[in-house]
Amino acid sequence: MNVVTRDLAIARQDQFGRRVAARLDAATLELPHDISERLRAARTQALAHRKAAALQTTTSVQVSAGGQATLGGDHRPGWLHLAASALPLIVLLAGLVTIHVVQKETRARELAEVDAALLTDDLPPAAYADPGFVQFLKTNP
Repeated sequence: MNVVTRDLAIARQDQFGRRVAARLDAATLELPHDISERLRAARTQALAHRKAAALQTTTSVQVSAGGQATLGGDHRPGWLHLAASALPLIVLLAGLVTIHVVQKETRARELAEVDAALLTDDLPPAAYADPGFVQFLKTNP
């Protein structure tokens, strides 16, 4: 099995990239002048568009006296914004409590059914704990 180290793999990738770039550079010399000019103009437009988009997406960062950095201005959220932020947490907690209550009631109902079946059966509850009774149930269908 051929074990290739990480550094060797990176070196091979770099070498392959250089060979591809060299062939592409050699092929660009064979292109007609009008195609190379259109490619140059498209490259210039793409770079200008990229720079404009990068300038539009930046926001101001302000650092307060306490060393906290905030994006945007001095906008303080109002009580309505804080309530809307807390609403998902309240809904989540209400859902968890509801699930807990429903599961607890379901479990209690199941236990009550088992208890009722045991108490109304002809056998006493102590018979179910007897190992011989389990063997009796296994041998007699």
